[in-house]
Amino acid sequence: MQPMANKKKVNPAIKRQQQQEYKQKEALRQKKLMRNLIIGTVAVIAVIVLLIVFIPNNKTAEATTFDYSQLPVKGEKTAPVKIVEFGDFKCPICKQFNEIIVPQIQKDFIANGTAAMYFMNFPFLGPDSTTAALAVESVYHQNNDAFWKFFDAVYTNQGDENTEWATTDFLVNLAKKADASIDTTKLRQDIENKTYAKEIQAQYDKGKELNLPGTPSIYINGVEYTGDLGDYTALKAAIEKAKTEAGSEG
Repeated sequence: MQPMANKKKVNPAIKRQQQQEYKQKEALRQKKLMRNLIIGTVAVIAVIVLLIVFIPNNKTAEATTFDYSQLPVKGEKTAPVKIVEFGDFKCPICKQFNEIIVPQIQKDFIANGTAAMYFMNFPFLGPDSTTAALAVESVYHQNNDAFWKFFDAVYTNQGDENTEWATTDFLVNLAKKADASIDTTKLRQDIENKTYAKEIQAQYDKGKELNLPGTPSIYINGVEYTGDLGDYTALKAAIEKAKTEAGSEG
């Protein structure tokens, strides 16, 4: 029988060093694994973002419903493109829009029956914003064509945004000067009695429901136009697009 070999003892210092080296290697391995996981996750997120951004979205914005039959209209009621303007007669940008941009819309789209323009009151700049709205609503209920004549006269004679210029006397006298062919006595009564206050409030409430950013705000076939209203080229393209879409639906 051979004598049992003596068990070789491991130096404790060497053992500790080996354990430390193992821990370092394991920590490094886990660090690399975590880094790869992070890189992979970021890559997946990046791909998802690219898909969201660059894949065409065929869904169109949901159109808002308007009761066009209750609104003043410029153009043919049967026009395939219906443009609704929310405005305040004290708003200087509304004045610019109606004096510079609307005539171009008139020439390119309204005159040939492609588009019709409608107006809704959104009086928010002062008490006389409502007074002006009461006046134009009264004129509209007397005569649609007279409405647009008076509409233009109010903007042409617009006062300072920060003063209360749209008084009853001012508006009635303006209607007389504009020769809008309406009953100005009835106009005064309608303003003083707030005859069409409920209609104006309903229009204002519609604007609030739509979270209007201000005036003027434009909707083309029920879809908000979010471009620069001073850029007629872009607005024209949006109207052309609405015309094409309306044709394809027909």
